[in-house]
Amino acid sequence: MGALSEILSTPLGVIEWFVYLLAAVMFVIGLHLMNSPKTARKGNLISAAGMVMACVMAFIVLFVGEIGNGFQHGVAVVLLIAGIAIGAIVGVWSAKKVKMTDMPQLVSVFNTVGGGAAALVALNDILNSSDTPTIVVLITAGLGIMIGSVTFTGSLVAAGKLQGIKFLRKLTLPAKGVWNIAFIALTVIAFVMLCVQPGNAVLWCILTTVFALAYGLVFVIPIGGADMPVVISVLNACTGTAVAMSGLAINNIALIVAGALVGAAGVTLSLAMSKAMNRPLMSVLAGGFGGASGAAADASGPEGTMKETTADDVAVQLVYADKVIFVPGFGLAQAQAQRELADLGELLKGHGVEIEYAIHPVAGRMPGHMNVLLAEANVPYEELVDLDDINPQFPTANVALVVGANDVTNPAARRPGTPVSGMPILDVDKAQNVVVMKRGRGKGYAGIENELYFEPNTQMLFGDAKAGLQAVIAAVKELIA
Repeated sequence: MGALSEILSTPLGVIEWFVYLLAAVMFVIGLHLMNSPKTARKGNLISAAGMVMACVMAFIVLFVGEIGNGFQHGVAVVLLIAGIAIGAIVGVWSAKKVKMTDMPQLVSVFNTVGGGAAALVALNDILNSSDTPTIVVLITAGLGIMIGSVTFTGSLVAAGKLQGIKFLRKLTLPAKGVWNIAFIALTVIAFVMLCVQPGNAVLWCILTTVFALAYGLVFVIPIGGADMPVVISVLNACTGTAVAMSGLAINNIALIVAGALVGAAGVTLSLAMSKAMNRPLMSVLAGGFGGASGAAADASGPEGTMKETTADDVAVQLVYADKVIFVPGFGLAQAQAQRELADLGELLKGHGVEIEYAIHPVAGRMPGHMNVLLAEANVPYEELVDLDDINPQFPTANVALVVGANDVTNPAARRPGTPVSGMPILDVDKAQNVVVMKRGRGKGYAGIENELYFEPNTQMLFGDAKAGLQAVIAAVKELIA
C-alpha cells in the first residue's frame, strides 16, 4: 500500500495508475475476444492498443521525471526512443515478411525477448535499489529473474530446433535427468540465498541468472520436434509469469495483469494440447517422444503397399462427391498452399459439393496453426470443424482429402504399443475414399509409418501440395466445364 500511496500522491501518478488500469482492462477484453476466430482480429487490435497506451504512458513518466531532474539521465530517454523505433521496425518487418510456416519460430523468438526483458527489469530493480530490497521485492524480482532466464535460453533452443538448425536438431544430452535436477537445485539454492542474504544481492543475482539460463538449455534440448507446440505454449506461460513477477517487483499494474493473463492462458493451452496428444504434460516436458520401445514395436511397419493416383483421378472423385472433408496439416503450411485449398473448396461448393475442414488441435507446429492459415485464405469460420465435431461426420463423407497431415491421422493411435498410442486422431480412414497429398514417403514427427497410407480405401498423390492442388483445380474446372 505504501508504494501505491506514493504513486497516487501526484496528479501525474494518478493519471499513470488509471492509464495502466485501462490498458490492463483492454488486455482482458482482447483476450476474451480471441476465443472466437470471428472476433480474434478485433481482440488482437484492442490488446495492441492497450500495450501502446501503456508504453506511451511509461515514456511520458520517464520524460517528465527527466525534465524535473534536469535531464540527469537523458541518455535513458534517448535509448528508450531508439528501442521503441527498433522494436517497431522489427515488429512490422516480421509481420510482413515471416512466412506462416515460420510463425512458430517467431513466437519462440518473441518468448525469448519477453523472458529476457522481464529478467532484466527484475535484475535492475534489485541491483539499482538505493536501499536494501524488502523481502517482497527480493521474492518477486528473484522469481522474475529465474523464470525469465529459463524462458530466454529455452525459447532460443526451441526456435532453433523448429528452424531446423542441424546443430540443435542433432544435439543430445546424456543423463538429461541428472543435468535437469542439478540445475534446478542450483537455481533454487541461489534464489533462496538471494532472499536470505540481501547484502550479497549482486552475487546471488548473478548466480541465479547463470544457473537459470543453463537450466533453460538442458530443459529444452532433450525434447523432440513433435512436442515443440506444447513446449512453445509452456515457455509462453513462463514468459507471462516472469512479466507478472517483474510487474509486482516494480508495482506496475499493466505488467501484472498482462503477465498473469499470458501465464494463465499458456498453462491452460498447454494442458489442452497435452490432452489432445493424450500425453501427460510432465511426460512431454521430460522429452523423448517416440521412445525406443514404441519404435521397436512398430519396426516391421504396416502391411500392404501405397496406391498412387493422379490429379485427374482425384478431380473425378471430388466432382462426383456429395460431401468432401479437407484435412490440412503442416505439409499444407510448408507448401503455402492454403489459398489453393480454399480455391478448390469454393470451386466444389459452386458445383454443389458440401465442404468442411477438419481441424486437429495439434496439427502444424503451434496451437491454432491451421485456423490461422485457413483464415488467411478467407475460408469461412463455420467450415472449420474441430476434432470432436468432425469425427462423427467422416463415415458420411465420400472423400477425405488429407493435405500434409501425418501423425494426427494415424490409425496406429487406436492400439497400444506405438509412440502415438492413445492420441486422439481424426478418423479419416472411416471416409468412403481417402486421398492423401504428401511430398514424399517420409515418416511424421513420431518416427513411424502412417497406417492410413496402406488402407485399401486410401490413394496417394505425391508431390508439392501447392502444385498438386493446382493440378487438381485445373482438372476439376475441365470436368465441370
